[in-house]
Amino acid sequence: MKPIVQISLDLTNIDEALETAAMALRAGVDWLEAGTPLILAEGLHGVRALRKAFTNIPIVADLKTMDGGYLEAEMMAKAGATHVVVMARAHAETVKCVVKAGKDFGCKVMGDNMISENMIDGAKWLEDLGCDYVIHHIGYDERRGIAAAGKRMPSPLDQLREVVNAVKIPVQAVGGLSLEQAIQCPKYGAPLVVLGAPLTIDADAFKTADGNLEASLRMICEAVHAQDVPAF
Repeated sequence: MKPIVQISLDLTNIDEALETAAMALRAGVDWLEAGTPLILAEGLHGVRALRKAFTNIPIVADLKTMDGGYLEAEMMAKAGATHVVVMARAHAETVKCVVKAGKDFGCKVMGDNMISENMIDGAKWLEDLGCDYVIHHIGYDERRGIAAAGKRMPSPLDQLREVVNAVKIPVQAVGGLSLEQAIQCPKYGAPLVVLGAPLTIDADAFKTADGNLEASLRMICEAVHAQDVPAF
């Protein structure tokens, strides 16, 4: 598949999310993500507002589902989400329920391997259970905690190629990537490039970053869209 740029709206109010989303789409972003902070703050209202404003744009609801999978996926799909996220650390039945709801309500499922004991095995397990995409994810708190202890902060790029080679479904890398690293993801075989904290969102305040964000996003989108995703 051709590279896709997704912006994570890790914001806490609908108005700022709508404003940021409109700017991102002008810059060439392909998918919108109702980030976990937005879902916690605004719930289904945030997803409905994004769908009403952006009728034909894919919307990822980053639920990080751990239980109650069918109902959560159903509610988000009916609110307008085209993609929902379930965690690899959830029970297998939860993942299966999200996959079933995805089929029933026309919503794709993204499986997140964050804090899997083995990230590669976690990705393969998600694929085997029917997920449509894998999110290869090093968590926010994990990264900050390791860095605070004076150790090297882990990166999703450390095992990205191995994850890509282990599955047949598209992979997205998430977690502390620099702008340059995010742009390089398609070269690893990961076509879904997500931009969020700290690239476009202030990672500590969860508000839109300062500076000429639209120009930066346009540059990123152009660089990502110009690439071909290699087969490994």
